[in-house]
Amino acid sequence: MKIIECVPNFSDGKNNSTFEIISEAVKNTPGCKLLNLEPDGDYNRVVVTLAGDEYGIFNGAVNACKAAASKIDMRTHKGGHPRLGAIDVVPFIPVKNTTMEECIRISELFAERISEELDVPVYLYEDSARKPERKNLSSIRKGEYEGLEEKLKNPEWLPDYGKAVFNPKLGAIVTGARFFLVAYNVNICSTDLKYSKEIAELLRESGRAKRDSDGKIIKVDGKTVNIPGRLKNVKGMGVALEKYNITQVSMNLTNYNITPIHVAYEEVKKEAKRLGVEVDGSEIVGLVPLESLLQAGKYYSQGKELNETKLVDIAIENLGLSTLNLFEKEKKIIDFMIQ
Repeated sequence: MKIIECVPNFSDGKNNSTFEIISEAVKNTPGCKLLNLEPDGDYNRVVVTLAGDEYGIFNGAVNACKAAASKIDMRTHKGGHPRLGAIDVVPFIPVKNTTMEECIRISELFAERISEELDVPVYLYEDSARKPERKNLSSIRKGEYEGLEEKLKNPEWLPDYGKAVFNPKLGAIVTGARFFLVAYNVNICSTDLKYSKEIAELLRESGRAKRDSDGKIIKVDGKTVNIPGRLKNVKGMGVALEKYNITQVSMNLTNYNITPIHVAYEEVKKEAKRLGVEVDGSEIVGLVPLESLLQAGKYYSQGKELNETKLVDIAIENLGLSTLNLFEKEKKIIDFMIQ
C-alpha cells in the first residue's frame, strides 16, 4: 500500500466548530485517515495530519480544505504565526511505497482543483516549485495576507493556479511536495521576545541582516547583506506563547537527517545560555518520524545498546517534549499511527 502524508495548516486555532467540520470531512473520505489535529490558540492556527493512498489523500485534502474554507474568514483573523490565507499551506509528503515525483503530481492536481472550487490563487512551493524564488515558503508568504492584494498585482507573483484576484475571505493557498518536515519549538523562559528572535536569526539557515556599528542594515547595490545562520535546512523565528508566559524559538526542520532535532535543541540551549536565559524543554507540533527520535535517543544515551522503546523515552526526556503538554508516543510518532 502507498502511504502519502498531507499536513494542511489552517488559520484557526480557537474554534471547535472548525476542527469538527474538518475532522468529519476527512473521516468521510474513503482511503484517508485523520492522524492528528493540533490547534494552537496563540498562533490561531491548527495543524492537521492526514495519511492515505494517492486517491484517498487527494480527496481527503480537497474535502478538508473545502470544509475549512466554509468556516474561516481572514478578514477577522489575527494570530502569532505568518500566514497567507485561511488554508495557509498544504504539503504532500512521501512516506511509504511512493515517490517525490508522485507527490508533486498530486500537489499539482490539488492546486488545479482547489483553485477552481474555492476561486482562490494557489502557489506551488518546495519540490513542486516552478520558479526558484517560490521554493521557500517564507518567500511566498512575504507580506502575508495583509499584503496579498498588492502582491497579486505584481506580474512576478501571478499564481501558479487560479486567477490573480484577491479573495478577501480566503486569501491564497500554498501547496507542494516536500521531505518530512518536523515542526519543532524550543521554550525560552522569558516573556521578552528579543531572546527568541535573536537565537532564531543566529541559527536558521537564512540567517540575519548584517548591521554596521550603529545598528543600521548594510546594503550593497540596494540589496541587504546577509550573514548566514549556523544550521542547514532550518527555518526559524521567535514567537510569544502568552498562555505559558514564555517565548519560543519556533523552527521548521526541513531535513532532520541534515539537522537532527537534538542538534537544533542543543544549539538553542547554547545560545540561550550565552544570552543569560533558560531553556525549559521543547515541543513537536504535529507528528514526527520514529527515526528522528531514535537519532536523539542514541545521542543522549551516548552510544549504549538500547531497544527502540528506551531510545524514544530517552529522547522525550532529554528534549523535554512533555514540558508543556504530555508527549504521547502512540499519537505523535507517525510510524505508530499508520501501523
